[in-house]
Amino acid sequence: MTTHQNDQGHSGHEEHHAHHGHHGHHGAPQGLTASAQGFTLVPETVGLAGEFTFRITDADGKAVTAYEPQHEALLHLIVVRADLSGYRHVHPELGADGIWRVATPFDGPAVYHAYADFKAVGADPLTLGVDLTLPGESAARPLPEPAATAEAGGYTVTLDGGLVAGEGAPLTFTVTRDGAPVADLQPYLAAYGHLVALRAADLAYLHVHPDGEPGDGATAPGPDITFHAVAPTAGPYRLYLDFKHGDQVHTAEFTAVAGD
Repeated sequence: MTTHQNDQGHSGHEEHHAHHGHHGHHGAPQGLTASAQGFTLVPETVGLAGEFTFRITDADGKAVTAYEPQHEALLHLIVVRADLSGYRHVHPELGADGIWRVATPFDGPAVYHAYADFKAVGADPLTLGVDLTLPGESAARPLPEPAATAEAGGYTVTLDGGLVAGEGAPLTFTVTRDGAPVADLQPYLAAYGHLVALRAADLAYLHVHPDGEPGDGATAPGPDITFHAVAPTAGPYRLYLDFKHGDQVHTAEFTAVAGD
């Protein structure tokens, strides 16, 4: 379970459409390579204290400084341990020098995978990923067994639906607190929920958003949040649902196995 304060400092909206993934080609795994489409994720300072800093460079090796907001942020940084624990979703600040800076998202010695999800001006949305090793003693944490419910900061989230390899499948998350439905979720990143799915086999990244959007006259602010996700292959995935209530962002985590 992860609880973190809502990030501030970036604004901007992009239009959301039902059944569309974050990149318009949902189901295509990303985040497995540090370089793609002429862009490269270059980590700089990596440690358990201070800031994590990095650059996105272009085909000429120059730091990219012009980005278009995607889901109310110029860049989404997802950090997770290689065993899929320790999930963090943060929004670094971009300096005029093209350096991204954020308080270190690492919580101990381990091998991590960091994903930078962004859209450079004039380019397609892209997710790059890189492995980062923070030395020291670290024990692997087993992947939790699949379960229909998860606890997140005093909330209970129930998952209805499952993943199907190669096909779109609805996933509906229902948020309750003390047994009562939570029907006044707050918008977070221009939606009532934000879902990241990682494939356990190789940490491939799938990023989808729910049907509808706040203020569209049709989408209720909970307790149900429905996504349409496409699992590219069969096998286990880890799902991370971010939702906002009471001015705090909470994360509910699930293990789901995509069937053939």
